[in-house]
Formats: sequence, structure tokens, C-alpha cells
Amino acid sequence: MATMKDIAKLAGVSTSTVSHVINQSRFVSEAISERVNQAASQLNYTPSALARSLKVNRTNTIGMLVTTSTNPFFGEVVKGVERSCYHQGYNLILCNTEGDHERMRQSINTLLQKRVDGLILMCSSLEGERIDVFDKYPDIPVVVMDWGPMLFTSDKIQDNSLRGGYLAAKYLIDCGHTQVGCITGPLAKHQAQMRYEGYKRAMNEAGNEFKANWIIEGDFECEGGYNALHKMVEKGPLPSAIFVCNDMMALGVINAAAELGIKIPDQLSIIGYDDIHIARFMTPALTTIHQPKYRLGKAAVEALLQRLENSVEESQVVQLEPTLVERHTVKKLSLS
Repeated sequence: MATMKDIAKLAGVSTSTVSHVINQSRFVSEAISERVNQAASQLNYTPSALARSLKVNRTNTIGMLVTTSTNPFFGEVVKGVERSCYHQGYNLILCNTEGDHERMRQSINTLLQKRVDGLILMCSSLEGERIDVFDKYPDIPVVVMDWGPMLFTSDKIQDNSLRGGYLAAKYLIDCGHTQVGCITGPLAKHQAQMRYEGYKRAMNEAGNEFKANWIIEGDFECEGGYNALHKMVEKGPLPSAIFVCNDMMALGVINAAAELGIKIPDQLSIIGYDDIHIARFMTPALTTIHQPKYRLGKAAVEALLQRLENSVEESQVVQLEPTLVERHTVKKLSLS
């Protein structure tokens, strides 16, 4: 690989002159600049991004850590992050933690050693963890997405899950359902708890009865929804409607209902959460709560760049509002 020293030798100038031409850091006569550029072209010289990053103390690279899931929600958020990075002239390095504490710490160390300008974390399985490595790099900005209480300072981008859970349950109630169950996510996770709290708020507001048999804790995966409906059936009569706290579990519920001969929405209405791309292609198409996934990713990148430009001082929480998407899995009952 050619170096500036090789160009200088071929062009018959000093290495510093080559540097000034390549980096446009000082005026060099047109004749000498042309000789240097011709020599660089002849030697197929490519400027070193690493050397330049060391000089300006920026690599224009962002690191992102995400926990792998079969849920396409994460992929849709990452797409928003990657596209926003591209539009802002940044590269993205993506690492998968697989929910493992040690792997997460090693990935953070690796990214910081590669001199990324900032980090985006989307690893809710590690909620509440203290991450000591951040103490070694206090100047590296960190943005956390969809995460609960944290033991380190950072900007935070999240969906208003309390509002979303309330919207979902209230829609079922407004459609005439008084018997409304809930298949929650893992309640140790902040966002799952908030969606459940929103459901309870709507039920209390309407004066509807809670039944323990109609509340099942799931795992945010298809299998969790599939198993939850089977458990609900075993425990006794089903409610007329269920708020399923994410679309992947709703897919599992639809599958289990088909096996059990339960017609959706004629015998059981369901509403999901996330509005993943395949929700509209389920049979029947899923009524759900839309999370602005692309905007979540875009907001994370924007918050990180604001922090890099020192345009904000205090840690900020950016909360994006969910909306209802009506499709075909909720039956409207007579309210008379």
C-alpha cells in the first residue's frame, strides 16, 4: 500500500508538501499540486481513514449493541438507525449481545477501542445493570433505547408504553368488550410493565372486572403467545377480547386459536403492540398499537450527534407517542 513518503519520492517533493496537498491544509502551487495528485493516482494511493480520525479525533462511526430476537421489531429499529447514520455521513458498527452480560461488556470494550464516536444501546435484557467500562470512557456519549432504570447517565429514547397499553385496552372497551384479558411481556422489563399498567388503568377507568385467569405473563416471542392462549383456555372460559402486549405473541395467539378452533375475531378479539411489518399480512390482519420504529432509530442518532456537538448539557429523555392501527382482529359488539 502506497504511503505519502512514496508519493513524495515519485513527485520529487517533501512529505509535508504531499500532506498539505492531500489534506488541503495549506496553499500549494497548482503545478506542484498536479504533480502530487498524478503521483498519488499512479500509485493508487488511498488516504488512511484511521490516520485522519486520529488527527481530527473523530471516526464518523457509531457503535450499536442490540440483543438478538426473532422479533422483527428490532430489525426495523436498526434500519432507522442505519439509514439515519448514512444520511448524516456516519458508519454503523452493529454488535449482538445475545442477552449475555459478559458479551455485552466485551462488545462495548471492542467498540470503544475502535474509537467509535458514540454508542447506542438496545439491550433491555440487561435492564438495571451497572456497566463499569463507561467509567473508563466518560467522554463517549451513550444513547439508550427502550430501556428501563439505568445505573449510568445517558440520553434515552423510548416509546410511551403506558399510553400505548392504555390505548389498546380502551379500544377494546370502546368496541363493547367488558371481559378483557391481557398477555403481558416479561414483567421484570420496564416496557412490559408499563404496557400492563396502561391496560389496568383503562380497565379501572371503565369499572371492568379483573380476573386472574385472564392475565398471563408471556415472553415477547411467538411461543409465549401460543402457550399463553393454551393456558388461558385450560384455566376456564376465555374473555371476549385480549390485549396481547406485542405483535409476535399475537402471532402465536392467532396460531393457537386456529389449532383450537377459536375464530378470530368472531369468538375472540385480539389487539397487538408494535405494528411490525408482517402485522398487516397476518390472517386476519392484526389490529395493533403502532410504535414509530424508524423515528425511534432516527431520534437515537440525532440525540447522539447533538451530544457530540455539545449542543445539549443535561441528559434528555425523548418519548415518542404510539398510535392505534385498526385492522380486522377486533369485533365491535353491540353497545345497546
